[in-house]
Amino acid sequence: MALIGVFDSGVGGLSILDEALRQLPDHDYLYFADSANAPYGEKTSEWIAARSLHICQFLVESGCQAIVVACNTATAEAIRDIRAALQHIPIIGVEPGIKPAAMQSQNGVVGVLATEATLKSDKFNSLLSTLPGDCRFVKQAGAGLVPLIESGQLHNPKTAALLAKHLEPIQAAGADTLVLGCTHYPFLAPLIRTIMGDTVQLVDTSQAVVRQLARQLAEHQLTKSRQSKRSLRLLSTANGAQLHRMAMQLLRADASQRLIDTHTIDLDLITR
Repeated sequence: MALIGVFDSGVGGLSILDEALRQLPDHDYLYFADSANAPYGEKTSEWIAARSLHICQFLVESGCQAIVVACNTATAEAIRDIRAALQHIPIIGVEPGIKPAAMQSQNGVVGVLATEATLKSDKFNSLLSTLPGDCRFVKQAGAGLVPLIESGQLHNPKTAALLAKHLEPIQAAGADTLVLGCTHYPFLAPLIRTIMGDTVQLVDTSQAVVRQLARQLAEHQLTKSRQSKRSLRLLSTANGAQLHRMAMQLLRADASQRLIDTHTIDLDLITR
């Protein structure tokens, strides 16, 4: 059994944590939300890389034996530096599922809803360049969606209107497949279905990310179980109580049998 760190700019990574709790329930988890600085998609590449590495170093110092960088933007801008600095533990990143989307699409038109930073990143565009040219990708930045999700406004008319505006060019292009290129966006799936209908295929890579985590844990021999109540620690740089409320609202996996500990922390003060 391992202590697994899951890190995101805010609550989006709860979609990855939720899948991990279902697939890998025999582990302890530390979820870190850098909500004081969300959204990362509006930050510079240099800031994202430095901040992401700083947080992952803190997670290691807190006892984490594996880390999931559950943020598409942080993965795109920082995963290489994080893996170079923390070579002794598994580091799993996330990225938009454009490859499976291209394979699933029936008409060859795929929408990609992601942050501006992800869409502009070298990592994303390098991956895009490897895919067949007969598939058209309609890229759309979801500006403004993350703050609304962070504040719990998943069913707010303002959220629905902004989401519909961002989906307009994707719908106009006739996309039959939509890549949810930010870990926050799976929580908008019901709204997306309302706007785009049930025929569009939604591609969310959380299951694949956790399967990769499971493989890495096995390779590092971190799968041995012990008989005790599992823990879930929630840390936020802005508002621990809000993170706790959002976790209880968004997690579909049963967390009732876990020891849940929630705190607001000043990362710079702790690691100074």
